[in-house]
Amino acid sequence: MCMVDLEKASGAGPQRDAEGCLAVAIRLPVRIVVLVLVVPVRMVWDALVVAGRFLRDTVLRPVGRALAWLGRAVFVWPLVGLWRYVVVPLARGVGWLGRVLLVVPAVWLYRWVLAPVGHGIAWFLTRVGVVLAAIGRGVYAGLAWLGRYLAVVPAVWLYRWVLMPVGHGIAWCGRQVARGVRLVLTGVGFVLYWTVRVLLVLPALAVWRWVLTPVGRVLAVVGREVADAAGHAWRIAGHLSRAVGRFLGTVLRWTVAEPARWVYRSVLTPVGHAVRDAVVRPLAEAGRSVGRATRQALASARLTARQARADVRRMLFGEPAERRPVDRAGTYACANAYSRKEDRARNLPADAGMILTGRHRESVSRCAPRHRGDASGSDRRTQGEVPWASDSP
Repeated sequence: MCMVDLEKASGAGPQRDAEGCLAVAIRLPVRIVVLVLVVPVRMVWDALVVAGRFLRDTVLRPVGRALAWLGRAVFVWPLVGLWRYVVVPLARGVGWLGRVLLVVPAVWLYRWVLAPVGHGIAWFLTRVGVVLAAIGRGVYAGLAWLGRYLAVVPAVWLYRWVLMPVGHGIAWCGRQVARGVRLVLTGVGFVLYWTVRVLLVLPALAVWRWVLTPVGRVLAVVGREVADAAGHAWRIAGHLSRAVGRFLGTVLRWTVAEPARWVYRSVLTPVGHAVRDAVVRPLAEAGRSVGRATRQALASARLTARQARADVRRMLFGEPAERRPVDRAGTYACANAYSRKEDRARNLPADAGMILTGRHRESVSRCAPRHRGDASGSDRRTQGEVPWASDSP
């Protein structure tokens, strides 16, 4: 363990020595000054953050939601209704009118007038183009022959035997002149290079190496220490601000929140319960009783009015006809007998009369009074004798 400790100390020594005496000398004063300057800024910043969050949650967000709803009600919904119920139907109507008044006539004109005329013009121009192409090929061949023997052949001879030798001579002279100019410029450049190097580069290099580099290193150390001190001060100020906030929160809780909660729990809640039990519930029960009595009175009035209307209608028009039950077995028997009679008249099988058609339903309604008990006589007198009663089973 001792060996390990000694190795750790020996390993940590060069790192501490590598920081330099300047960094160690300026570190503590810089951190003290930066802490004194940063703590008020951090406190103000945290207070502004808390105030901004409170303002956002209590004012800006509800106002924003209200403005958004107002914007939708004032702009979006009217524009949507205008687009959906005015612009779209109007556009569809205009599109239909444009199609009927412009597109359909234009298509008809193109299909039956312009297309045939265009095809005819194209056919004529094709034939004329063939003739002109033949004439052009002949003229081109003649002009090409004349141009070859009047211009190309003399130009090739002039280039080969006159211009090329003259150009070679001029090029050789230019190369010699360029070589001489290059030698002169090389010498001048060498002189200028060493002049600039001795007069400018070497002094600038010395200033950079022996002046600017040490000053830059010192400024870098100072800047790094200031940045580290600002970071430490900002974190320390955050802890202080949190401690102050917790203290203020505790003070507000014990001076405002706890008394208010005690008043609500110990005073307002019992008073509210007493008011609810002594005033609100009896009033609600009385209101419900009045409502039930009112509904019963209205129901009795409606029933009395309905009975009065029925008595007046009975005095003016007499008793209404009583509804009598229909014997369904006798009704279907009458219908089957009537259908069998028709089937015999049409030479159809007897089973075909079991199907009820529109005429059979009419026969059911005609034979229904026969099976209504003691009222059959009055029904027969009012509706007449059933013509197929003798054939019924």
